[in-house]
Amino acid sequence: MNIGFLVVTVAVMLLVLFTFYSGVRLVPQGYKWVVQRLGKYHRTLPPGLNFIIPFVDTVAYKVTTKDIVLDIPSQEVITRDNAVIIANAVAYINILSPEKAVYGVEDYRIAIQTLVQTTLRSIVGEMDLDDALSSRDKIKAHLKNSISDDISDWGITLKTVEIQDINPSGTMQSAMEEQAAAERARRATVTRADGDKQAAILEAEGRLEASRRDAEAQVVLAKASQRSIEMVTAAIGEKEMPVVYLLGEKYIKSLEQISKSQNGKTIVLPADLPAAVKGMMGKL
Repeated sequence: MNIGFLVVTVAVMLLVLFTFYSGVRLVPQGYKWVVQRLGKYHRTLPPGLNFIIPFVDTVAYKVTTKDIVLDIPSQEVITRDNAVIIANAVAYINILSPEKAVYGVEDYRIAIQTLVQTTLRSIVGEMDLDDALSSRDKIKAHLKNSISDDISDWGITLKTVEIQDINPSGTMQSAMEEQAAAERARRATVTRADGDKQAAILEAEGRLEASRRDAEAQVVLAKASQRSIEMVTAAIGEKEMPVVYLLGEKYIKSLEQISKSQNGKTIVLPADLPAAVKGMMGKL
């Protein structure tokens, strides 16, 4: 009898201890536990020591309250001008109401990833290729504003979203490189043509200036010759000898220059140089 009573007492004590242990919950910092009572949501346990009713209340979900980093997979996005680009992102979220996150959507991680992907496709689809590649901040701001209200219904706040990569697809990148090479070649051709044009203009202007200078020099020389002839004519009057002397001097200098030339030949001088000069004068 005493042994049986002792066994029952020990069993009761163990049952009490087990029941008490089942009713105590220590929630670690950075987490909140969602408690269901008989299959229905009852309350959310904060970090620290909490008590529940054993065998009636159960911890259904353990939800972190720390910031969660969601990697948004890469996807092909078509821009407004039908260019294909590859884009991916990363989202930082925080769960404010664990009960809404676990009961409002089947899997909030997949839901947010899908929402970011579809919204990103919609935003980029309204932009041209050049704008999409150079407007990360604009895409980021639009993306955050678009999905913040949607996920707030799940008790989740979007801290920030970042565009990791947004690049043309392989085919599009090759086409862009060919286009850039063609554009560089076109600019080089235009630059060379402009240079040749400027050089031709400068050369023509140089020839024009040289011709103008030569013409002016000829005018000056002609005026000098005219003045010289007038002065000589006024000086000698009707006298022939000074003229003969001057012509003879010019003639001698010309013969001297011809004799020094490499192509110079034998020169026959007239026997009577003054007579020859006078003859020339007479013909003039």
